[in-house]
Amino acid sequence: MRVLIIDDEKSIRNTLKEILEYEDHEVVLAENGEQGLAALEQKEKPFDAVFCDIKMPGMDGIEVLEKIQRIDDIDVPVIMISGHGNIDTAVECIKKGAYDFIEKPLDLNRILITLRNVGDRTSLVQENKTLKKKVTRVPPLIGQSEPIKRIWDMIDRVAATDARVLITGSNGTGKELVARWLHEKSPRANMPFVEVNCAAIPGELIESELFGHEKGSFTSAIRQHKGKFEQADGGTLFLDEIGDMSLAAQAKVLRVLQENRITRVGSDKDISVKVRVVAATNKDLPAEIEKGSFREDLYHRLSVIVIHVPALSERKDDIPLLAEYFIDQVCNEYGMVRRTITPEAIEELKKHTWTGNIRELRNVMERLIILTTDVIGIDDVKAYANPLFR
Repeated sequence: MRVLIIDDEKSIRNTLKEILEYEDHEVVLAENGEQGLAALEQKEKPFDAVFCDIKMPGMDGIEVLEKIQRIDDIDVPVIMISGHGNIDTAVECIKKGAYDFIEKPLDLNRILITLRNVGDRTSLVQENKTLKKKVTRVPPLIGQSEPIKRIWDMIDRVAATDARVLITGSNGTGKELVARWLHEKSPRANMPFVEVNCAAIPGELIESELFGHEKGSFTSAIRQHKGKFEQADGGTLFLDEIGDMSLAAQAKVLRVLQENRITRVGSDKDISVKVRVVAATNKDLPAEIEKGSFREDLYHRLSVIVIHVPALSERKDDIPLLAEYFIDQVCNEYGMVRRTITPEAIEELKKHTWTGNIRELRNVMERLIILTTDVIGIDDVKAYANPLFR
């Protein structure tokens, strides 16, 4: 571990240094708060722990602790040490964010146990961050074709704003993935991303699902329920298949977009929400407006920015990259030896129409991996790419 010691007493600094270096820790010394903060701000080599005396001339240890808490991108455990401490001092240090408090004269075993606990904490924090990344990691938007480059450019331009986005495209093209990247690259990335499949919710339940309900507001409302707008407060609400939403629900969504307030079913109380709405559809909404099945005013509210996701048939140059990505993904999931695919097999994949788009290609690659060994060749593609193979 790399440890910083901040103490105005030379004897204490040197004693701690000898103890910690004997235990194979790297030690940096600072004789006052200013030197200690300067060492911490050199972020190229971060510290794993800080020992800081409380009573020092000039800037005392409490002030140093407060300043450490305010340094961006630094999360280092600070162990406060003092020969004049009492319970009140220790409590104040812990309240201000200190990891521990040790009284002088320093006890060797206490110091080493504290450092060992710091190491365990660091490992747990790092493991938690790693697991969180695995759980929440947004899959990549694969492709180098011009349509995909345009989508990435649009995401980069729009993500930082609160502009509403309408994503269009056929089923299976990756509209949800675009929505997730808009959220991931936005200032709302640490807030909720809540998805609603408007086509999968019965019309009589859509209001309760979106806006929530109060206990007893209808027969099966046995408890209060927060709707998707409330759940997404501060984050992003993704309204997938918005073209399938009923006109009644459309009217209520329009009100929320206009007023940033929702009302739960069975309540007369307004609740303020601050949500970035991203919608998606596989329908031609202007045509739906002509038919009278979609509100024109809602369309204009949702379509501040329109991002069209092309069909796979319009970006066949991306098939080699997508195929390799799915080979990696499926083989990892199943614990299989990684397959390779021949250039001829790739060319055969490009000949298909891919009416199911990316979703269909993923299924085909999974099938090829399961039914072939080592190398996926052109004959395998011809035999197994069609779902009705015999």
